[in-house]
Amino acid sequence: MISDDVIELQKLFYQTHNYLDSDKKDRILVLGIGNYLMGDEGVGVHAIHALSKVDLPSNVDIMDGGTGSFNLMPILSQYPLVVFIDATMDQRPPGTIGVLYPKFAADFPSILSAHDVGLKDMIEALEFQGELPKIILVTVSIKEMIPMTITLTEEVQNNIEKLTNKISEILNKITI
Repeated sequence: MISDDVIELQKLFYQTHNYLDSDKKDRILVLGIGNYLMGDEGVGVHAIHALSKVDLPSNVDIMDGGTGSFNLMPILSQYPLVVFIDATMDQRPPGTIGVLYPKFAADFPSILSAHDVGLKDMIEALEFQGELPKIILVTVSIKEMIPMTITLTEEVQNNIEKLTNKISEILNKITI
């Protein structure tokens, strides 16, 4: 069964702004956000690496967005739908996967990891310019950031396959 949120996204797919001039108008971007050098905080980037080995729908692009910045704005504004993958420190057990459907920058949780201000600022700027794509935010709960390590903790690493399956499930429910 397709959730009401996904149906709503499909109804509004082309209504964010004029995508007719974009070669990405029929595509979906999956964007992993995170600092690869900060342990679990880089789970979004690790997820993109795992997704690169998975058979995804042909209209899906994947991208390592690093720590996110205003440099991503021209890329994001080309897509009608972006699936963000990011770490969150929300007091849930490490590795817990959540799915949110924020409509505005204010709808983003305040508990995203270290780069949340930059990500929210970017979303607000896109919203202000009338170029904000529809967004699905997939979060992975983490306990802490561990500087200068590229490995994930066991709890988070053990859920990477579950995370890629969840993202595949979401993507397979969306038809353009």
